[in-house]
Amino acid sequence: MRAIVSLSSRGIAIRLGKSKRIRITPGWVFVYAFMILLVAFTALPLVYMVSTAFKPLDELFLFPPRFLVRKPTLKNFTDLVLSLSSSSVPFTRYVFNSLLVTSITVFSTVVVCSLGAYGLVKHSPPGSKVFFNVIIAALMFSPHVTRIPSYLVINNLGLIDTYWALIIPSIAVAYNFFLMKQFIEQFPNELLESSRIDGANEWKIFWKIVMPSLKPAWSTLVVFSFVSNWNDYVSPLIYLESKAMRTLPLALHTISGGPAVISIGRAGAVAAATFLMTIPTVVIFTAMQAKVMETMTYSGIKG
Repeated sequence: MRAIVSLSSRGIAIRLGKSKRIRITPGWVFVYAFMILLVAFTALPLVYMVSTAFKPLDELFLFPPRFLVRKPTLKNFTDLVLSLSSSSVPFTRYVFNSLLVTSITVFSTVVVCSLGAYGLVKHSPPGSKVFFNVIIAALMFSPHVTRIPSYLVINNLGLIDTYWALIIPSIAVAYNFFLMKQFIEQFPNELLESSRIDGANEWKIFWKIVMPSLKPAWSTLVVFSFVSNWNDYVSPLIYLESKAMRTLPLALHTISGGPAVISIGRAGAVAAATFLMTIPTVVIFTAMQAKVMETMTYSGIKG
């Protein structure tokens, strides 16, 4: 494709082909330069975290602190594995527990909240308004308020020290249900009626028509649910008893405790643990950021 560049009093005009034109003005350059500076500034904590994870022990305690690592090393990750590993519970077991619990929880909450919101909005069963008011009321309570009732329910079900103790309370979350409900309300009923006329059943309509159209909503739900469950430290602390069932956040928390001398000796392992806990959330958000931004912009689907 041939590019034609022309100069004028309004700036630089670049013509690509017959229809595509790009005009570069001083205001355009200023706005983009300002945005780049903002992005660089907001990325500084993430860059510092990555740099700290690879710093040797002598660079970790420099004063004033050094922003970028000079002599990167993997010893911090080795110390982390050695700190968490034992003859009975290897480090990989903690990683497996976190991946298993988070994956099942994210998938379950997307399916349950989407199905529930679809049935509530598009089928309007008796008492649907009352049910939705209860969900709105649930948004008013802090999760810490419901810890004791949740523990009593899990304990009476005999699920203490099991994966289900971490999964079940995190599936039907009020905010997740509310998010899906707001999106499904804007889905055109005419499209559903035409699908029913063509012979599609409700299950096929939901999976083949509704869910693909709600991709921005459930992509956002995946990100929010993954971050909250992956970083959850309190729930495993309450519901789990054996070391073999611990998730990664709870296991990593143990390496930063103890006397001051031990904490200083494990500073590198703590930095590596912070890196391991943060990177998966960054990867998930980066993979779905376009859909998340679409959700934040439109707060619904375009009809």
